[in-house]
Amino acid sequence: MKASSLSFQAAVLFVLVGMAWGIQMAVSHNHAAFPAHAHLNLLGWVSLFLFGIFYHLHPSIDQSRAARVQVWVWIAGTAILAVGVGLVHTGTESAEPIAAIGSLVVFASMLIFAWLVLRRERYSALQAAAVSPAR
Repeated sequence: MKASSLSFQAAVLFVLVGMAWGIQMAVSHNHAAFPAHAHLNLLGWVSLFLFGIFYHLHPSIDQSRAARVQVWVWIAGTAILAVGVGLVHTGTESAEPIAAIGSLVVFASMLIFAWLVLRRERYSALQAAAVSPAR
């Protein structure tokens, strides 16, 4: 599976969970988990969808194992982080290490993404320099 397809599918699943969670908070009139809901929507829906667009626009990266790993690590980190933050904000302070681990996993995934983007940009610049006539 291409990284873009995985990103888009996971983004849609995360936003459905995030929306259901938001509806549950509204119905119960208990918005204690709002920060976790926001993290889930931003990391799970917005970020994954943006990764999907980037990967779709760069087919050689989209097919790479590194891109798929980056997306899977992001998915895992987002789930861990959202659960940890949700537990902390609903009164389980002992869940702070879960949120911290999720944060570190998401950060590691962003480092992989940054490496993929920077490597691609460097490669494109080198290609452009090789193609342009010397003066």
